[in-house]
Amino acid sequence: MTPRDLLRDLVSTPSVSGGEGDAADVLVEYFADAGREASIDAAGNVRAPGDDAVLLTSHLDTVPGEIAVRESDGELWGRGSVDATGPLAAMAAAAVETGASFAGVVEEETTSAGARHLVDTRDAPDAVVNGEPTGWDALAVGYRGLVRATYEVETERVHSSRPEPNAVQHAVAWTERVQRAFDEGGEADASAVFDSVTVKPVSFDGGPTADGRGVAATVDVEFRLPPGTTASDVQAVVADCTDSGTVTWTEAMPPFAADARSRVAGALRAGIRGAGGDPTHLRKTGTCDANCYAAAWDCPVAVYGPGDSALDHAPDERIDLDAFDRGVDVLTTAARQLCTS
Repeated sequence: MTPRDLLRDLVSTPSVSGGEGDAADVLVEYFADAGREASIDAAGNVRAPGDDAVLLTSHLDTVPGEIAVRESDGELWGRGSVDATGPLAAMAAAAVETGASFAGVVEEETTSAGARHLVDTRDAPDAVVNGEPTGWDALAVGYRGLVRATYEVETERVHSSRPEPNAVQHAVAWTERVQRAFDEGGEADASAVFDSVTVKPVSFDGGPTADGRGVAATVDVEFRLPPGTTASDVQAVVADCTDSGTVTWTEAMPPFAADARSRVAGALRAGIRGAGGDPTHLRKTGTCDANCYAAAWDCPVAVYGPGDSALDHAPDERIDLDAFDRGVDVLTTAARQLCTS
């Protein structure tokens, strides 16, 4: 099976977070056909042990949203083709070619449960390349951290003509106070965004309680954290904004800032140059499993993968197949250099 065949098979296999099992089976069969041992662990991750000079890893899961799988003008359309099935397939192909260790992990788009399980159940490799779309000629050396909060408030139900605020009003006011507390003054370029805390409400629910005696409201919020900012810093600001209701926090993912002079970054640059590119370095405003690996393991980590990240989660998600081929070449060169150094 060629790398493109693997890519098509994986993109054609639905793998929304929590339902990655069929895609995991595709990967296990791919490694078995190549003569490599591969298995599915207790979390649902695919593990193909190999040369731990480098671990090539990406995520199996996608966000929801069906996109008809098709090829057009040299591009493969389909949910996950960019984020991150393209990088995942390229990682698997490079691992087969070089003997490098490989892991395909679950639930990156939701809880990072697969990455957390991986760091809890295996020794640190000598280096990590985490697969996310950076474009075939760029690598990422920074991602912001992430912490999620849920705000809940309940009030007695009274007639809507009364002036005192109900739970829905409390929730709206809390959200606005929190956003103002982190607002640094309007529009900003990508670099300024990377260096700031941003607040994004992602769901809101409110109305009468089931017994009709009260009004309840819930807001789920995501906070992105730049290097130098901790979850505790954010929690302290939010506490100052909270005069009613309760806030529950999830486990935080710390920011990730890599050394662009590390041997893994150098190997990726060599791979990009070998494939005819001029490498660039990115700092991305989102969060990925590289944050987890860098926090848990004392080894160099960088992020790389073919695909245009502007198409992440988009209704027109698609990957350029020539760029995918170059991504395989870049990863193969990088992994070979790391495995023989």
